[in-house]
Amino acid sequence: MDRSAWAAWPSGSDPLELERDVHRAREIFLTTGAPTPGVRRLVLESWRRSLRSGVDPDRALPRADIAVADIAGYRREHRLSLAIPVIRRLLLDGLGSDGMVVALGDTRGRLLWIEGDRAARAALEGIGFAEGANWAESATGTSAPGIALALDHEVQVFGAEHFATSIQPWSCTAAPVHDPRTGQPLGLLDITGGPSVAAPHMLALIRAAIAAIEAELLAAPLRDPASREVDLRVLGRRRAGLRRGHEWVDLSARHGEMILVLSESAEPLGAAELAAAVYVEDTAEVTVRAEISRLRRALPGMLADGGPYRLRTSSRSDVAQVRDAIRAGDLTGALAAYGGPVLPTSVAPAVEDLRADLTGQVRSAVLASSDAAAVEQWTSDASGRDDWEAWTRLRDLAPAGSATRLRADLRLAALDLEFGV
Repeated sequence: MDRSAWAAWPSGSDPLELERDVHRAREIFLTTGAPTPGVRRLVLESWRRSLRSGVDPDRALPRADIAVADIAGYRREHRLSLAIPVIRRLLLDGLGSDGMVVALGDTRGRLLWIEGDRAARAALEGIGFAEGANWAESATGTSAPGIALALDHEVQVFGAEHFATSIQPWSCTAAPVHDPRTGQPLGLLDITGGPSVAAPHMLALIRAAIAAIEAELLAAPLRDPASREVDLRVLGRRRAGLRRGHEWVDLSARHGEMILVLSESAEPLGAAELAAAVYVEDTAEVTVRAEISRLRRALPGMLADGGPYRLRTSSRSDVAQVRDAIRAGDLTGALAAYGGPVLPTSVAPAVEDLRADLTGQVRSAVLASSDAAAVEQWTSDASGRDDWEAWTRLRDLAPAGSATRLRADLRLAALDLEFGV
């Protein structure tokens, strides 16, 4: 795509005239679905994606995906929290009272942090531009944050280019932020305000800010606990895997169960408690102590000395990773981390309870979701393949006549036949 296509105003254009032309083009598009001259191709394609996602242009108010009570904790744990001092220094100190605000969002389009002109921020809250709100294209329609995430590129959107009528008094310039080590997206940076935010120089400004943010991320240690790598894997595995230094080791079935139970317990466990958690039959405490001795020899330093038993250092399991994603409202992240049931062949009582609880949490989040792609991902997994309610949810979310709708109808018919419903 031509570099100038990302800018809202072509060189030498009259913004007021351009606004009128785009407004007329949008009305024709919404009435007839026909493309009209004078609209950037990337904007027209975004309008089409917005329609396909079911966004109502006259009622598109972003949903709050992260509760107000949770946003501070989620922001603090997110790697983009490191960007806030840089943004304040480069952008906010120079904005003054120019009617602009700056925002950071995660890869799902949820706004983590907003600062800037107080009057502008108060007005924007009236259209749902608030911390915790989802500004992904599929939720709110065409906007610079939505397109930046969808196309992974800096972009400007002004006035009537917005799909939702309520957003049209505003203009925005946004760009994705990437992990400088891996290249993976981390979220987005957005500047929103009046027409001046769509001026050509704002693209250069946001590119410079992104470069500074990514330089800061590169220089900073990977210290944030929420993004800490998993060091205990139990999902979809017959035996637990444990990180030891730079290597992964497969644990024996019993040792994996014990480490998992201890990692899940807020308090140290005595021999009797551990026996009840990992053994089906009544087991003498001496048997547990003997197994603990073998565990200490196999994994020196893993357990604290003496008893009751506890891990010397906390282990972050993939179970915790899934829970954290659900708590943050990141269903896509939860499904990506959910590799299957917890130690599916284990019959340890505490593991069976944990397995049922985690699968139930994921399933509940899926059934409550309006994200058809996430629901479809669940039904494609072994855990959701025979989930009648999930297939019903997918059918209700899928557009009429779509391949997804047809597949859901066929699967529901097969399940009805199989279970005699």
